[in-house]
Amino acid sequence: MTRSAADFIALEDQHGAHNYHPLPVVLERGEGVLVWDVEGKEYYDFLSAYSAVNQGHGHPKIVKAMLEQAQKLALTSRAFYNSELGPFEKAITERFAYDKVLAMNSGAEAVETAIKLCRRWAYEVKNIPANQAKIIVCGDNFHGRTSAIISFSSDPDSYAGFGPFMPGFERIPYNDLTALAKALEDPHVAGFLVEPIQGEAGVVVPDADFIPRAAALCASKNVLFIADEIQTGIGRTGAWLATCGNCHCASGACERQAGSYTRADILILGKALSGGLYPVSAVLADDAIMLTIKPGQHGSTFGGNPIAAKVAQASLEVIDEESLMQNARLRGQQFRDGLAQRIGHLRLVKGIRGKGLLNAILINDSPESKTAWNLCIALRDAGILAKPTHGNIIRFAPPLVITEVQMEDALARMQKVFEAAEQNR
Repeated sequence: MTRSAADFIALEDQHGAHNYHPLPVVLERGEGVLVWDVEGKEYYDFLSAYSAVNQGHGHPKIVKAMLEQAQKLALTSRAFYNSELGPFEKAITERFAYDKVLAMNSGAEAVETAIKLCRRWAYEVKNIPANQAKIIVCGDNFHGRTSAIISFSSDPDSYAGFGPFMPGFERIPYNDLTALAKALEDPHVAGFLVEPIQGEAGVVVPDADFIPRAAALCASKNVLFIADEIQTGIGRTGAWLATCGNCHCASGACERQAGSYTRADILILGKALSGGLYPVSAVLADDAIMLTIKPGQHGSTFGGNPIAAKVAQASLEVIDEESLMQNARLRGQQFRDGLAQRIGHLRLVKGIRGKGLLNAILINDSPESKTAWNLCIALRDAGILAKPTHGNIIRFAPPLVITEVQMEDALARMQKVFEAAEQNR
C-alpha cells in the first residue's frame, strides 16, 4: 500500500515524541542540494540539516567511504586500537593546527567534552580551587540540549521545566566586550564559550573585532577561549572556520597572517564533519589542555569508531577538492545581493544578514506571529525548504555544492513568494 505524506506525519505524531515541530513535508530521497518527498515533488534544501550536509546529500565519495568501512569493520569501542582513527586524528589535527583531537559523536557531546576539558585544566593547570571554576557564556546561545548545556541557556523552550541546573556558568550579552572584560576580572573564570556566529539565535553576526578581541582578553587573563564551530565550521561561512576572518586557507597557514585568524584554545566541530551521513564530532586542543584528561576519565563507546573516522576524513577532503569554501563565499554573496535587490524594499522584510552560506531574513513582525512560519509553508509550496527560528527569523543554509544557476532559480522563487505575501498583508 502506498502511503501519503499525511500517513507518515500521522505515524510520527502517534508513535513519536513531540519534541520537534517539523515543516509538513516528508522527505524520501536527496542528491546534492535537492531533496524529494514521498510523493515525488522536488525541493531545494535550504537548511542542510542545520549545516550538517555541507557537502550535499549523498555525496558519492563520502557514501563510498562509509559503505566500504561498514563492510570491513564498524565498531571496536576504544578498548582496542583501530586502523582508521589514527589517520583521521592526524588529518584533522594537521588541518586545524592542534596537537590533539578527542573524537565524539554529537555536537552536544563535543560541547560537554569541551566543558570537562576546561574545568580539568582549570584545576590542574590554572590552580583554581576545586569545584569553583566558572565558564562565561553568551545570551541567546545554543550549544545543545543536555542537562549541563541548558543550565546556561537563555531560551525558556530549552530550559524551562528541566531543573535543577548545573552551577558554574555566567552569562553575558553576545558581542559585548565590556561585559566580557568585567566577567574576566573574576580569578575563578576558566573559559569563555562562544559561537563565532549565533546560528539558532537567527544568524547573529557579531562586530568584526569581537572574536579576535575576545580571544585576546581571554589570553590576558589566562582564560581558555572556546569556539563552538559546530554549525559555522567546515566551510559554511566561506572558510574552514568562522574564526578565520577574511582568510580562506587552512588554519595552520592562517596563523602566519597577522590579524586574519583567531585560534581557539579549544575548538569544537561537528555536523558537516559527518558529511551528513554518520554522526561524528571533534574537540581539538593542544597537549597542555587535552592531556589533563587521563585514560578512563572520559570517553564514548562509539566515539572514534572506524566508520566515523573514515567518513570524517572523506568529508574534509571533499571540502578541499571541490573548492566548497570558495563556492560558499560566491553563492553567499549572490544570495544576499539577490535578496536585497529582489525583496529588500518590501515592508515584510526587516533585514537580511549572514556570512557565506549561513544567512537569515528578519521578518517585520513579532516573534509570536505566524508570519515566518506561513512564509516557510509558501516557500515549501514553491519548492524551497527552510525553517523559522526565534519566531520571526528564517534561516537559509543550503549545501555548499549549490550552483550559480540553482541559486538564481531559488532567488526567483523566493521573490514570488515574498511579493505575494506582501500583497496579502
